[in-house]
Amino acid sequence: MSKQDKINNFDPNGLGDENNNIFGLPFDSDEAEVVIIPVPWEVTVSYSAGTAMGPQAVYNASYQVDLFDPKIKDAWKIGIAMEPASDDIASKSESLRRKAEKYISWLEEGDSIEENDEMGKYLKTINEECKEMNKEVKETCLSFLDKNKIVGLLGGDHSTPLGLMQALAEKHNSFAILQIDAHADLRDAYEGFEFSHASIMFNALKIPQVSKLVQLGIRDYCEAEYNLIQESNGRIVTFFDRDIKTKQYEGATWASITNDIIAQLPNDVYLSFDIDGLDPKLCPSTGTPVAGGFEFEQVLMLIEKIVDAGKRIIAFDINEIAPGGDEWDANVGARLLYRIANLVAKSNGRA
Repeated sequence: MSKQDKINNFDPNGLGDENNNIFGLPFDSDEAEVVIIPVPWEVTVSYSAGTAMGPQAVYNASYQVDLFDPKIKDAWKIGIAMEPASDDIASKSESLRRKAEKYISWLEEGDSIEENDEMGKYLKTINEECKEMNKEVKETCLSFLDKNKIVGLLGGDHSTPLGLMQALAEKHNSFAILQIDAHADLRDAYEGFEFSHASIMFNALKIPQVSKLVQLGIRDYCEAEYNLIQESNGRIVTFFDRDIKTKQYEGATWASITNDIIAQLPNDVYLSFDIDGLDPKLCPSTGTPVAGGFEFEQVLMLIEKIVDAGKRIIAFDINEIAPGGDEWDANVGARLLYRIANLVAKSNGRA
């Protein structure tokens, strides 16, 4: 059956069919314009675990998402499909996480690699396997970019999209990263982990094609990260949560603040969305929740305005969704994924 035949026979107002792909849509990765790559990985998380279960939880919750989008006519026809998760990545994450927990406990007890040979071996193994995960993600993403697909990555912790960023660097001469997050993620090999979730943007800035990093909602960061921002000569522009809220309390509208954000962006933008950038009432089970943050429609308004301004979102990730004891986080994540995927497709002229 062709994609058009599937469209003709699909009822977007009906019950989500769990025999279909994500959101109950009838498309596979060959037919969909947007392909979601799940990466169930959380080796270096430093607070609460659970994000490795995020991709499956979002997939399960997606069947409850209404497909109608008043801003994009027949948005569901764009086609979103999610690839199967890598069993290899999932199993390695589980085994390496146990090593990482032991290693972190040694750190907290004041041990050092110089005094504990096993500690050094654990760290070396974890760094090597994280590097291999990035390589596998890069190769997978490149395979779909080569097919002219829009790629979205669904983590896992925030270390997972580095391979996608590296893949994009082979396709684009220059692009900015727009990071929505509670944390700056600019630590150099946090806790000794070269590819820590807390080091994702530090590592992203090693990619020459990343011309700029624009950060939004940051409210948890150390002095070294703050100094790196200040000394970046404008390559890192950070809209701290505290400053955004102060402007709003003094009378500035969110619309005017979004205009300031958009003015910092070049034409090609990669969107990296850590769900803890939202108010934690929307993501209470995320790995490292922080008081403050954005409302759901607040960030979607920003993304809509970015698209309306003619910017192109070349790819995106959503990460740090942990299901917790109920489906709340996954429900929020699934709705966020659907809306963002549609907007990214629109920015690429696919809707």
